[in-house]
Amino acid sequence: MTSTKGTGTAHGKRVFLVQRTFADLEGSQGPSAIARATGLDVATVYRILQDGLADGTFVQVKAGARSSYSLGPGAFRLSMQALAQTPGPDTTHAVLDQLQRSTDGLVAYYAVVGHRRICTDYAIGSFDPLSIGIDPFQLVKYSRSLRTGASGRVILAHMPPSIQAQVLAEPVPEGVGPGVIRDNNLLIESLTSIHDLGYAIGRQECMNGWDSVAVPVIWGGTIQGSLLLWIPAEKMPKDTSQLVAATLTAGETLSQLATAPWCSASAA
Repeated sequence: MTSTKGTGTAHGKRVFLVQRTFADLEGSQGPSAIARATGLDVATVYRILQDGLADGTFVQVKAGARSSYSLGPGAFRLSMQALAQTPGPDTTHAVLDQLQRSTDGLVAYYAVVGHRRICTDYAIGSFDPLSIGIDPFQLVKYSRSLRTGASGRVILAHMPPSIQAQVLAEPVPEGVGPGVIRDNNLLIESLTSIHDLGYAIGRQECMNGWDSVAVPVIWGGTIQGSLLLWIPAEKMPKDTSQLVAATLTAGETLSQLATAPWCSASAA
């Protein structure tokens, strides 16, 4: 039996291993399932879970013979602290603004929130949003689902299978553009292509009359969000390589900023 006595490095590694397993398996898990995934014995996993209940790192979802646990508010506090170390809005907006000026398109950054996305920053130059002729609240609804639009599919392509299945089970929001991918088999094929290529092209998916290029923003191997470039469909070139290259460069810059020693960088 694996021993967890003491507070040394070995025990600490086991604790972090159990925490990471929740992210890999997702949802609530019993000690036996965690033990199989980690290679630890059940007794060790059970003790770690019980210790984590005290500070809210874990919460017990079901009790009894089939007891199960999930990550708790303590884990959420850790994630908030981690996100606080990512680049601030001034730095990230400068990247968006540069991409907007070099392409004359509309640029938006979408952050991952669970199995959805939310726009946290944008750069539109002198463009008048009212000229789109669409209710902004409706646009939020269209772009919320990860199955809708290039920015959503880029994120979805880097999500674990369980979240992909959850999103694929969602209905396509009403009112989206004519290019939205409604067939799940075609959508899954697009995710594989996106993962291989590193970007997605959208053809009037979220809005009629607007095409797009989207790239992922990755932090330490984990999807953090997506960078989206909107171009009017009539201005979208047949050869999209230059727009793709510009968006990829901006996305890579955001990814590098996210992994940088941000405390020292922000003080510079």
